Amino acid sequence: MLKIGVKDLAKYPFLTEAGEYLRDTGLNLEQLGHSDWKPIVEKAYGRIVVASSGQIYQSDLDALDNDSELLSFIVAIILLKSAGMATLIKRFSLAESRRAERYLQQDLYASREKKNLELPLKIIQDVFSVNVSISNDEFVIKIPDYLKRAVHFHEKEWKLVNRRVANGYVYLSAHETVRLIRAELGEYINARIQSVSIGSIPESFRQRVEDLVSLAKKFSDASFVSSEYPPCVKHGIEVLEKGENLPHSGRFLLATYLLSKGQTVDQIAPLFKNAPDYNERTTRYQLEHISGSSGSGTKYQCPSCEKLRSESLCFAIPDCDGIINPVQFGKKRKTQ
Repeated sequence: MLKIGVKDLAKYPFLTEAGEYLRDTGLNLEQLGHSDWKPIVEKAYGRIVVASSGQIYQSDLDALDNDSELLSFIVAIILLKSAGMATLIKRFSLAESRRAERYLQQDLYASREKKNLELPLKIIQDVFSVNVSISNDEFVIKIPDYLKRAVHFHEKEWKLVNRRVANGYVYLSAHETVRLIRAELGEYINARIQSVSIGSIPESFRQRVEDLVSLAKKFSDASFVSSEYPPCVKHGIEVLEKGENLPHSGRFLLATYLLSKGQTVDQIAPLFKNAPDYNERTTRYQLEHISGSSGSGTKYQCPSCEKLRSESLCFAIPDCDGIINPVQFGKKRKTQ
């Protein structure tokens, strides 16, 4: 039987074993409300604040107390459920899934001995019902499991015809293996949080719960997606909102389209915060370059519908009939 240590649970605190570990310690909610545990409450609150900003909570698991790392996740869930703000729960779930994704990828990369791969492969198997095996330095999964998940990706490299396939299995790198289950990971963590039932909380928690209610007011539950946006633009925004990777061509589409509609770099930049490879400085540099406010001063135009079709970024609907560029979407209807 695989033994999961506290350090492992600190990396993957959403596992069922984390709850079992807490029960074994005998620690309860009333005890966590004692002043001795205030640093854990503050760590939990900080963890939520980091997530709400679109960033990933960082911790040095070799240097820090792994018990406090695990407890901060559990207390964060208590605070979130007590505050009852769906926006914060969604942002927290996404940030925690991206954090776990990094650890999964690191563990798959670093572990070349079969026994060291047991935990990451067990997580993928138990949580997502995907059986991953190893062939030399590559990971292989059954074609049906691959197709079920790859269908949501639009980059050419994810098409089955562009993959190495043998004997009913698809060959993947560590990064690709984890990326396949990225969306499901966020949904799983969110479902685990939603399933938690919280009764009365310690008095020492109440101030931070009130702070979270105030924090949530800074974010709108309304989607960034406008009904006036063409389906290709809606799709790109929805991909980013889920924390999925949008190819460069898709990001270029969003930037040029939104700029053409009068939005500024400051308004557009936050849209990319949930991208797995988000870097604020790089994002702003690229947006300013596309807008013509830096570099050569050339303002780039939104790509044509034909160009988007060639890049598998077109999701045409009847309202798209007669247009040759996304910026024309909606104009025909208004003039009829």
